Amino acid sequence: MNKEELNWLLQTIQDAETAKRFVSAQYERGRISFQMVADVARERGWISRTANQFLTTATPHSTEYATTELRVAIA
Repeated sequence: MNKEELNWLLQTIQDAETAKRFVSAQYERGRISFQMVADVARERGWISRTANQFLTTATPHSTEYATTELRVAIA
């Protein structure tokens, strides 16, 4: 699944918590990369920018996103 497909599907989900569970389930099943999860979470405001942050390396589940270091917040 690419980012456009994921965003299209997320538009059909009304509840933010349901959308988060959907994204999490897609990641757990290996259908989307950690990088894509982080991108979508950042774009939708699911990550608090004021929380403690650490660096992590994305897992290479998708060839669309290169493995890079990201800042991820712990809520």
